[in-house]
Amino acid sequence: MEHPRQVTVIQAAIILISTIIGVGVLALSLFAVRAADSGAPLVTLLGFLVGLLGLWLLTKLGMRFPTKSIIEYSEDLIGKWPARGFSVLIILFFCLITALASREFGEVVVTSVLTKTPLEVTVIVMLLLAAVSSRVDITTFTYFHHFYFPIIVFPGLVIVVLSLKNAHLINLLPLWGNEPTGMPMGILTMAALFQGSFVMTIVIPAMRRPEKALIAGFIGMLAAGSFYILIVIATVGVFGAEEIKKLVWPTLELAKTTSLPANILERLDGAFLAVWVTAVFTTLLSSYYLAIYFSSQLLRLRDHKMFAFLLVPFIYVFAMFSQNLLQMYEIIQIVGRWGLVFTVAYPFVLFVVAMIRKKKKRGDQLVAKSD
Repeated sequence: MEHPRQVTVIQAAIILISTIIGVGVLALSLFAVRAADSGAPLVTLLGFLVGLLGLWLLTKLGMRFPTKSIIEYSEDLIGKWPARGFSVLIILFFCLITALASREFGEVVVTSVLTKTPLEVTVIVMLLLAAVSSRVDITTFTYFHHFYFPIIVFPGLVIVVLSLKNAHLINLLPLWGNEPTGMPMGILTMAALFQGSFVMTIVIPAMRRPEKALIAGFIGMLAAGSFYILIVIATVGVFGAEEIKKLVWPTLELAKTTSLPANILERLDGAFLAVWVTAVFTTLLSSYYLAIYFSSQLLRLRDHKMFAFLLVPFIYVFAMFSQNLLQMYEIIQIVGRWGLVFTVAYPFVLFVVAMIRKKKKRGDQLVAKSD
């Protein structure tokens, strides 16, 4: 099915921002601090750069094939069956991402808000909401993100900025941390939080001006990356690295310690959770939409709506696989790191193949002209 070319550069950037900023916000600082103590902001920055590399590769590929998604142009580059094998793995990966995000959402909700509600109910409700919302074309998908964008970014930014008044610079020193040996794995973990940039593979074919996709990608990635780095700086500055290691959701604790001027609201955790739920929905919508859209393209179907509810039972089983919160976060980190194979390494291989084929084509043209 052909995309209606309705997505503007700003809308593409907004989709990227609201996809990346999501469920990982709460445990973001914990992952970074475990890797490098006070060097958490540096680890986050380096992880952002790895994610930016993946985005650049995906965007450059998308600009080379402006009417196709990665499922389609990968078959042109590396052959039908190898590409289909990787496409199946990519679909499974985004199913796992959706499952883990819905499980984390459920854990936070039943722990902080709806303490008497079964975990299974919250997970199923969020999955069904994502399934219903995914039965739309790319234009309506864009409107979802466009509508919720200000609800996600601006309140979240206000809460984080206000919390900086309680920060202490000494907590951020030394900048490279006390245990640099943990930084490589920490960088991969933080880079995994930016894997939502993969959504650009379906956004570019729908853009009015796909040649400007790189601009949209950099705007979106820079905004999301800056937001994440600011959160880590604020939490480490307020609590210190050692205190954060004892917290499950440092960003939520940060909201509890923050108040509006003149004590209009003494605690902002309720408002923050409302913003976070919206951010979870947009992230889940993107990952689920990617899974069902890629499935329809792999099977050469004209419409992806038939997969909207078909994948829900399987994703629910994945979501309930982990026994507790700690095991869930271990699985999230493992899946996220291995996912970089599909979101960074695989696009790199495709990009190299595309460059080689382009040079070969130019060489053939020069030979033909000389003849």
